[in-house]
Amino acid sequence: MSALTQHLPLLQRYPPQLEDNLQAWDSADEYLLQSLVPSQLDRSRPVLVLGDGFGALSCALSSFKLTSVTDSFVSRKAIEQNLERLGLPGVDIVPPQAPWPQEPQLVLAKIPKQLSLLEYWLAKLKPLLGPDTQVWFAGRDRDIPERAEALLGKYLGPTERLLGWKKARAFFSHSDGKAPLPMPAPLRWPLEGTAFTLTNHANVFSRQSLDIGARLMLANLPEGRFDRVIDLGCGNGVLALAMANRYPEAHYSLVDESYLAVASAEENMAHNLPQVDAHCLANDCLSGFPSVSADLVLCNPPFHQQQAVTDHVAWQMMKDAQRVLRPGGELWLVGNRHLGYHLKLKRLFGGCQVVASDRKFVILKAVKRRSK
Repeated sequence: MSALTQHLPLLQRYPPQLEDNLQAWDSADEYLLQSLVPSQLDRSRPVLVLGDGFGALSCALSSFKLTSVTDSFVSRKAIEQNLERLGLPGVDIVPPQAPWPQEPQLVLAKIPKQLSLLEYWLAKLKPLLGPDTQVWFAGRDRDIPERAEALLGKYLGPTERLLGWKKARAFFSHSDGKAPLPMPAPLRWPLEGTAFTLTNHANVFSRQSLDIGARLMLANLPEGRFDRVIDLGCGNGVLALAMANRYPEAHYSLVDESYLAVASAEENMAHNLPQVDAHCLANDCLSGFPSVSADLVLCNPPFHQQQAVTDHVAWQMMKDAQRVLRPGGELWLVGNRHLGYHLKLKRLFGGCQVVASDRKFVILKAVKRRSK
């Protein structure tokens, strides 16, 4: 084990799960770190890390002048937590939209699942590269999108595909001196049945069209009196936007762990319903939200964290919703029929009802019990 990988077994995923046996690093992290010779790096020049999941890359290089870019609030918390646990110096952790350092000596990147995010990274990265910048991308074979290698060549220039190792693959590139390609524009499309236009930045879930679960929810929106509404896992904010169109006097909180999703939601609310009181933020579910403070929570939860299929994110969303709802407040949740969310809602709320369903999705409503 090299000096740059000796910390890997000590890393923890975030948030910690007692029953979680998933490790906080993978063979692609190892591949990148074992490809480096620390003595050849200049501590006075910037190092750039893209897409570090839980801190494997950032912790290894924390003694350098490091900027770590992540679109995930949860990954940011994981990196911060692992740096603190290991007694390592802090690093500059920024969202994708923030400025990146000029002429980094080294770029280490995990290939993201979403090609739109990879393309965003590459377009932003190319103008920053110096003549001697080394650029390394890596991912596990099963996680690398089919067009990833082509995008690397398109935006960066000649790219070397390295030998596979432990079912991971790495690519090496450097600046070819050619003019950079323009940044890809966000996708924009009209929301059917409305006068609204939705803006979707890179990495937003279902950014090319309305997803089936959201479509089912839009056809069965809650009715009643709501003063404070939360769209949890908001994506581009379409659920909050539809509710705000019906109940413009309410206050809306749009929450997602993706910074680019939050930017999309913020733009969509401001452009389509500028008069509505709305606050968009990146967060780990509803951490920091006051208890007993909301009338309605809308939720379209994920069933994975990064590449790992897991239900603990959805479970945390449900628990947080139960905590922040006022007595009589409602959680409306959309999910795949086979995931059995009704069993979890029964544990938290004492029961739930099916509002609507189709062959694949179900809308569940749970009401927080009133005190006796």
